[in-house]
Amino acid sequence: MTGSDEDWVPSEATLICGVDEVGRGSLAGPVASAAVVFQRGVYVPGVDDSKKLCPNKRLKLFPEILKSAVSVAIGYVDSCLIDELGINYAVTLAMYRAISSLSVMPDWVLVDGYPIPELPFSQTAIHGGDGVSHAIGAASIVAKVLRDRVMEFFDIFFPVYGFAKNKGYGTAEHMQKIDEYGFSKIHRKSYYPMKRLFR
Repeated sequence: MTGSDEDWVPSEATLICGVDEVGRGSLAGPVASAAVVFQRGVYVPGVDDSKKLCPNKRLKLFPEILKSAVSVAIGYVDSCLIDELGINYAVTLAMYRAISSLSVMPDWVLVDGYPIPELPFSQTAIHGGDGVSHAIGAASIVAKVLRDRVMEFFDIFFPVYGFAKNKGYGTAEHMQKIDEYGFSKIHRKSYYPMKRLFR
């Protein structure tokens, strides 16, 4: 379970935003970032790093987060831009898109990992933040649930790769399908194993 966000922000900050991304290591589909703003002192029981939660638990917490938050937004960067810009820049761009889409701007931003460059808000970067910060943990759940839905949608158009199951990650079955069918329009061509197909 995540801890109190009040330990990470000054006492005058009343609207606290957590930001996290999912899909960095996926071979296909977008990277997604969620921004979730809570009023200071508001917590959703059970929130944790999305990777530690089973799908059913994430789906149960998702509407509770939306109901309890002041504002929630999502930012995507597709596979074409990931190939063009690189994954690190793409993750930063997804975070910017999420934060800029919020209907209510925060007093303070908590971000998982590294600081967001040139962010026009005060921020604190927390390594492993999705496991210790409530707002970041909530953002990780929102980002994971919504990106999973995107990959399930893509599975309709590219059924041979099993995106509904693997969500674009490099499972043995997914790798076998790439060897068999080549890559799709949503595969990240700058990622291995797609790069080896050009050799």
